[in-house]
Amino acid sequence: MTQAAPRTRFDSAGLVRVLAELAVAEVADPKQDLAARLSEWLDLKDALAVYAALNASAAEPAEPATRALPAAALRAELQRVRAALAADAGQGLPTPLPHATVEAAADFAPFHRHYLAQQRAMAARIAPLRAAARTALARQSPALRQLAALDAAMEQALAAREASLLATVPVLLGRRFAHLLAAHRAACADVQADDPARWMQPGGWLARFCAELQRVLRAELDLRLMPVAGLLAAMDTNSTETE
Repeated sequence: MTQAAPRTRFDSAGLVRVLAELAVAEVADPKQDLAARLSEWLDLKDALAVYAALNASAAEPAEPATRALPAAALRAELQRVRAALAADAGQGLPTPLPHATVEAAADFAPFHRHYLAQQRAMAARIAPLRAAARTALARQSPALRQLAALDAAMEQALAAREASLLATVPVLLGRRFAHLLAAHRAACADVQADDPARWMQPGGWLARFCAELQRVLRAELDLRLMPVAGLLAAMDTNSTETE
């Protein structure tokens, strides 16, 4: 008897799990599988581009592997990009200035700007790496050239949807910031004596939030790097099969 294909879960991404653990996002059981959800996300133009990539002829000979980074170099670059962006996630976090007022220190706006800047940095570093991986993949074999074309079509088709969804992440973090601040104020016996300089000390609510923000950033980084890792995995599989 033919078994039904397993449903792809949208809550399997680490970013979604982290946001759910912080109680800023609800994870509902998806009622649609991946194919059904994609059909809602793609407009006619994008759907035709994806269809063309899926049905392109793979009979043409592969181009020689020239003017493309080798797989080892791409893997090394992937690790460098991941390490650099992960390190950046913990750099330049806004902290209360000495003698800052409670009102000034309890402002989420600097953290929002920091997160948006990190998202821009991720997009700028990962997009060329993904394009380089496609270029290398397309020169391996006709089948992998078809996969590279499909990845290019999917990246373009889902770019707006991805940007829209990821733009909600700092908004959700704003809710977390407000929740931790409210809990701190409720527990603070003397509001007048509340000192923002202590918020970043071990156990402080703002130190906790900064650690959570960095965790979310790294989870988003892993999510954004998934397509590149998938392309390199396909390249590795092809190399193993042809040996």
